[in-house]
Amino acid sequence: MSAAENVKLEAGWKAALQDEFEKPYMRELGDFLRAEKAAGKEIYPPGALIFNALNSTPLAQVKVVVIGQDPYHGAGQAHGLCFSVQPGVKTPPSLVNIYKELKRDLNIDIASHGNLQRWAEQGVLLLNTSLTVEHGIAGSHAKIGWQAFTDKVIEVVSQQQPSLVFLLWGAHAQSKEKLIDSSKHLVLKSVHPSPLSAHRGFIGNGHFSRCNKFLQQHALSPIDWRLSEV
Repeated sequence: MSAAENVKLEAGWKAALQDEFEKPYMRELGDFLRAEKAAGKEIYPPGALIFNALNSTPLAQVKVVVIGQDPYHGAGQAHGLCFSVQPGVKTPPSLVNIYKELKRDLNIDIASHGNLQRWAEQGVLLLNTSLTVEHGIAGSHAKIGWQAFTDKVIEVVSQQQPSLVFLLWGAHAQSKEKLIDSSKHLVLKSVHPSPLSAHRGFIGNGHFSRCNKFLQQHALSPIDWRLSEV
């Protein structure tokens, strides 16, 4: 049985990434995660949600790509979508600022929760560049192979989809611009929505309205950024 066959992944993504799962670094990554868990370390998100971004947003349905960095490293927060937390968890500061810009840009009321699953189901790929993290240690899995895998995800979606919007917030996300075919996609860049930088250009960037305008110009339905109660 191939390595890819063991992974529960949406069919389009599985077909596009099949060769990647067979590479030594992905086998080593799997071995590392199993060893860490066997040693009693708490790894987030739960195993079934590691590929939640890909499973929630099938390859053929991607319209927008948001690139994050690391899963949240507190208990019960991460569920495989960047900037998003599970129901019942306090909205993180960066997401609060995303909501503030949504209110300013599109007059969308600030949500009472931090769960972005509804965006993912509309075609917003919420991709962290590392898909796991150890409890309490930010960036702990940044160098175990995930970067190569998620770079491939970005390349694949850039190649296979016709007219995407990439939202690159902060230096880390912008370092992935080289993987994107900007001749056919809209790439929007600003500082990160973190409280440390949001006031220097995230608030006021107009990315949400510009995103929807581009989608409509390419005969695609806009994203409804409103979030209902969960």
